[in-house]
Amino acid sequence: MEQLHAERAVRQLRELYRRYGYTQYKMSKFEPYDLYARSKSFLVSEDILTFTDADGRLMALKPDVTLSIVKNAKEGAGLQKVYYSENVYRTSPMTRSFREIMQTGLECVGEIDLVAMGEVLLLAAKSLETISGDYLLDVSHLGFVAGLLDSARVPEDCREELLKRMGEKNVSALGGLCRELGLDPEMTQDLCQMTTLYGPPARLLPQLEEMVRGDRMSAALRELEDVCALLPQEHLRLDFSIVNNMDYYNGLIFRGYLPGLPSGVLSGGQYDNLLRQMGRKDGAIGFAVYMNLLERLEQPRESYDADLLLLYDDKVPVPAVLEEAERCRQSGQSVRVERQRPEGLSFRAVRKVG
Repeated sequence: MEQLHAERAVRQLRELYRRYGYTQYKMSKFEPYDLYARSKSFLVSEDILTFTDADGRLMALKPDVTLSIVKNAKEGAGLQKVYYSENVYRTSPMTRSFREIMQTGLECVGEIDLVAMGEVLLLAAKSLETISGDYLLDVSHLGFVAGLLDSARVPEDCREELLKRMGEKNVSALGGLCRELGLDPEMTQDLCQMTTLYGPPARLLPQLEEMVRGDRMSAALRELEDVCALLPQEHLRLDFSIVNNMDYYNGLIFRGYLPGLPSGVLSGGQYDNLLRQMGRKDGAIGFAVYMNLLERLEQPRESYDADLLLLYDDKVPVPAVLEEAERCRQSGQSVRVERQRPEGLSFRAVRKVG
C-alpha cells in the first residue's frame, strides 16, 4: 500500500476505529494542571504550558490525551473504547522548544483481557498498514522483564537505571551495572541476552522459554505467545529493549516503525499501574500514532510553483486577463497571474496576455 498523505491517513484511521466500535473522544484544549502534575513522569515530556484562568485555577495547555481519557472513564462501567485525534503541546527533546503535535490513537479502559489486548495490537498493526504496507510492529512485555528482575532480587530503586541501559541496548554498561549490584552471573547473562534479542516470535519465543524463572515470567510469556498468534507474523518482531516506566506500565508494550523514519511513529502499551496510582482497580491499554512524523513521508513537492505564469500590462482589459486565466485553469493547469515575474518562483511556462 502506498504511503498516504497525513490528513488522508487521519480520516482513514478514524474510520478504522469506528468500524471496531470505538467512539470519538473530544477533550478541551485546557485542562486543570493538577491532572498532569500528579503524573508528570508518565508524560513523554514533563514540561507543561500553564496559565491562570479567570477564576484563579492553574490550567494546562494539554500535554497528553491518555490522562484525560482515564480521568473521565467511569470505573465499573464496562469496557470503554474511545479513539481521538487531538493536538498536544510538548517540548522537543532536541530543541527544548514547545511544539504542537498531532496524535491519532485509541484507548481501551476497563477489565483488560486477552481479547481486548489482541484487538488493540491488531488495530495498531492495521493503523500502520493504513499508512504504509511496509511496516514493523515491535512488541515486548514488561511482566517478563519485571519477573526476571524479581528473580534477581534487584532493588526497586535500582530498576530504572537497568531499564535505561536496556532501552539503549548498551549491553556493556548493563553488564557493568549488574556486576555493581552483585547480581548472579547467570542472571546478568540473561538480562544482557534479553536486551539484544530481536526477531520474529517463531524464532525468539523458544529462547525466552529457557529464561523463565517463576510464575510471573511464565504468565507473561504465555500472554505474549497468545497475543503474537493473533497478529500478522511477517510484520511482527519481539524486542525487549522496548521498556517503559514500570510505575505506570505493567504488561504488553509496543512500537510501530515505518521506513524512512528514524523513530517510532506509533507507541503504546498496557498501563494498569497508572490506574492503581489513581486509586482504581481496572486496567487500560492503548496507543498513539504521531501524525506529525508523517510529514517526512510526504511525496516531494513539484519542482514548479505553478504550471503557467500569465503576465499582463495596462494595455490589456482586466476582463480579458481574468478570462484568459480561467480558460487555462479549465484545461487543468494551475495559473498564477502577475504584472511582472515574481522572484524566487518557478513555472513550467510563462506567457503574456494579448
